[in-house]
Amino acid sequence: MTSVILLAFAIFAIAVLYSAVGHAGASGYLAAMAIVSELPQDEMKAVALTLNIFVGAIGSYRFVRAGHFHWSTFWPFGISAVPMAFLGGLWELPPIVFKPLIGAVLLFAALVMLVRAFRPREQSAEQRVAHMPPLSIALIAGAALGLMAGLTGTGGGIFLSPLLIVAGWADPKRTAGVSVVFVLVNSIAGLGGVIAESPALPTELPLYLAAAVAGGLLGSGLGARRLGGNSIRALLAVVLIIAAIKMFATATGQAIG
Repeated sequence: MTSVILLAFAIFAIAVLYSAVGHAGASGYLAAMAIVSELPQDEMKAVALTLNIFVGAIGSYRFVRAGHFHWSTFWPFGISAVPMAFLGGLWELPPIVFKPLIGAVLLFAALVMLVRAFRPREQSAEQRVAHMPPLSIALIAGAALGLMAGLTGTGGGIFLSPLLIVAGWADPKRTAGVSVVFVLVNSIAGLGGVIAESPALPTELPLYLAAAVAGGLLGSGLGARRLGGNSIRALLAVVLIIAAIKMFATATGQAIG
């Protein structure tokens, strides 16, 4: 019971920090589970994907209503991502593979946080002309990201966002709108795969969901008034790195044992 309470509190704290800088927090929830619990793979993915669905639904509504979602940018990635996300949710990897994979995802998320925290602000980012890739490239990228989303329980937004920006396929606002819908549909598909394989969801799931909702509401309300947004990103990066190290260490210990 103690571990359940600790995990709920950790999810709450992560949700506050992530929402304060405008993020949903999938990688943070995985980090919280990695640090304070030893949940089985299917439960870990189920919790992360369920939280993604709720947060993704709210974000999708806001971005669509604000006019930042663009169907023409979304569908070439989404159409191939959804079935692969279901497959990823259905597929249970050996722990010796799953834990290093989650560790790598957390390290990648930490790197993204650090880049956003310390890079100079570019005034011209909004004015850059975005060009979509050939359809075949978008379909392949979507399939790969969808599979990773289902396997890891992240929803895939953390991979799609930097890809769209770095490749010049979408501007920042369009990227945010497309990515949050991408997370929503992939999380629904991924959770469907998890449930198909392991119908029994964690009994503590409503508690974790309530913690994430409360943290998200508090964090989004506070914004970054007391602590600078870049400082929060740097702090989150440290948390993600600690969680990644634990995942790698646990996998190594199992391999040796």
